[in-house]
Amino acid sequence: MRSLLIAFTSVLVAGVSVAAELPGWAYGYAPGGAAPAAAPARGGTPPAPDTSMKSRTGSTGQFTLAQIRDGFGPADWYPGDHPAMPDIVAHGKRADNVIACSLCHYPNGKGRAENAPVSGLSVSYFIQTMNDFKSGARKSSDAKKANAARMAAFAKAMSDEEIKAAAEYFGAIKWTPWIKVVESATAPKTRIAGGLFVALDGSDKEPLGQRIIEVPENAEASETLRDPHSGFIAYVPVGSIKKGEALVTTGGGGKTVACGNCHGADLKGIGPVPVIAGRSPSYLGRQLFDFQSGARKGVWSDLMKEAVAKLSDEDMVNIMAYVASRSVN
Repeated sequence: MRSLLIAFTSVLVAGVSVAAELPGWAYGYAPGGAAPAAAPARGGTPPAPDTSMKSRTGSTGQFTLAQIRDGFGPADWYPGDHPAMPDIVAHGKRADNVIACSLCHYPNGKGRAENAPVSGLSVSYFIQTMNDFKSGARKSSDAKKANAARMAAFAKAMSDEEIKAAAEYFGAIKWTPWIKVVESATAPKTRIAGGLFVALDGSDKEPLGQRIIEVPENAEASETLRDPHSGFIAYVPVGSIKKGEALVTTGGGGKTVACGNCHGADLKGIGPVPVIAGRSPSYLGRQLFDFQSGARKGVWSDLMKEAVAKLSDEDMVNIMAYVASRSVN
């Protein structure tokens, strides 16, 4: 097993500098390091935009696709699920091109596999994270992870008051089960849509190997309609949860340290140390790889870098599988 402590090498793929050591499954692209190819240009008259009204079971709202995807006022399918949104969460800040937090992270803060789950985080951790984005201390190991760069730009354009308002809003929303972790030797064949793995139509499978493939439980609900009630399925290697439990709870005989020492015995966080139980394994994976590579340099990052220094990719897959499978109640 390779280690990310080895110096990262870069190759040029389609004119893009790619960190060859990074696992594509965690960062939202296919194996081999290449970002998804752009769709080929189509000739002729483009189809007319879909202006039909969309609806969801359990919601009284109806929205067009344009409204659902509006970066400065996206659809809120279930307004009764959450407190009143601060303006920065509901509408962003058009003058500074700051997209509404609720577009990517959803009004309930659960987010999707290609971004971050932010509800239920402590206010202090949320604020520190945004300040790390502002200062450049928090970056992605992968230059192709465009939404990480966008977050840094948003953080720099947000006032301290706006960051605090978002932190308090998301911190007040309880995290509830969102991801089903399934041990399997195979995973659905997928396509990639903006960093999100989406299962292809049909039932075709492929070997999972030492990866985690996290897909929406309902592709249309997540990818097209951005339904914050439609969760995810994470396919993890057979036996990985048990192996991950040993690493997380005991440190695996010196490979790492017990995660509960800092994140709490139930992995639900302590003060400024974030909750990790039941969170997206794709997101968790990116953070472990970013700590190991040194891309994350924020507060306490040196402690995390030491904790992951001896871990192989397989170890980290096992840790993610176990942590994502933990109860959040």
